[in-house]
Amino acid sequence: MKPPSHPQAIDKSTLPYRPCVGIMLANREGKVFVGKRLDQSVAEPDAWQMPQGGIDPGEDEETAAIRELGEETGLSPEHVDIIARSAERHAYDLPDELVGRIWGGKYRGQIQRWFLLRFKGKDSDIDLHTHHPEFAAWQWVEADQLADLIVPFKRTLYRKVVEEFRPLL
Repeated sequence: MKPPSHPQAIDKSTLPYRPCVGIMLANREGKVFVGKRLDQSVAEPDAWQMPQGGIDPGEDEETAAIRELGEETGLSPEHVDIIARSAERHAYDLPDELVGRIWGGKYRGQIQRWFLLRFKGKDSDIDLHTHHPEFAAWQWVEADQLADLIVPFKRTLYRKVVEEFRPLL
């Protein structure tokens, strides 16, 4: 009897990073929005994250950030002010077991430009039931809690983003 065949492991060092944006949405009290992921198959149970997503062809980073925020939270440009953008892009690698399961195995991880946005709306303006739902629930948290809520492979990136934006929260 033949052993079951397994797909050949992907050498992620040969793959590019997926160009993306990340959004740290802070309210007037300096707390940060996090959403509980709908897709728990690629994350730990009870995984939370800040809004993020890919940059469409021909789209600039700021436009992508505002679009992604709308797609994931239902918020419009009038609900936020852009306060800052990260000085550099931040990258993370997917764990080896996820490389072939996410984004069709085309990317090793993501490289993200982060934006700090100030929320100037009401909590009732946030609507997770969008055309591209990503989150099952949301909450405002202290910035120092973020790294504990995120999947382990993104923790270093989140700590860097918090450190950069902390003076502006």
